[in-house]
Amino acid sequence: MSSREENRGCERSVDAAPYVLGALADAEGYRQHLGECASCRAEVAELQQVVDTLPASVPAIRAPEALRERVLATVRSEAELLKAAHSPAADAPPRAGRRRPLRVSLLGAGLAIAAAAAAAVAITVGLRSSTQVHVRTAQIAANIPGAHASLRLRSGHAELVVSGMPQPPLGDIYEVWLARSPSTVQPTDALFGVTNTGSGSVNVPGDLHGVQQVMVTREPRGGSSHPTSPPLLRVTL
Repeated sequence: MSSREENRGCERSVDAAPYVLGALADAEGYRQHLGECASCRAEVAELQQVVDTLPASVPAIRAPEALRERVLATVRSEAELLKAAHSPAADAPPRAGRRRPLRVSLLGAGLAIAAAAAAAVAITVGLRSSTQVHVRTAQIAANIPGAHASLRLRSGHAELVVSGMPQPPLGDIYEVWLARSPSTVQPTDALFGVTNTGSGSVNVPGDLHGVQQVMVTREPRGGSSHPTSPPLLRVTL
């Protein structure tokens, strides 16, 4: 029996799809519900696997914010329809002369996330076809084996994407630097951390014209005006 079939007894299961997509308004309340409902936890875990495979299926390209909001608005709308379908009013006997509303099954939650996933892929493919992305692979310091990083350049926009990086010690953070020469290193306001699996990304601000290297060091939280530790990674442009 699948988790969707098991979840038919829980009215909150309709929130699983918008929750994993980050489109659920009451995300905190649903997180508390997940601590008490094993069937919803299974549903979220199943749908999360689908969402997690999307970034790996195509090159990561940032969609315009307005387009992202339209996709999320559609997901939220689908979630409201699913909630309405599971409300007590939807289960009440139909009045004379009125048809009973069609009951939306929990498969609708899967269809909602699949539609959002398809939209995300379509957005990415559409952007990919119209915009060329240049990727520069980073050189990683020898003391952090297994880490990877790349700089993605598109239409004057640069994004640094890392994986397998250790989390900075408590009180520290990663800072991005721009080097126009070995002796000229410019700080940026690009500060970032990584997840417990070592993944992270950050937009690289400023004009990269004339920049020879993009570097990352570990600095005290809040950043530094001059590097206080050796570079952990370097991207040569």
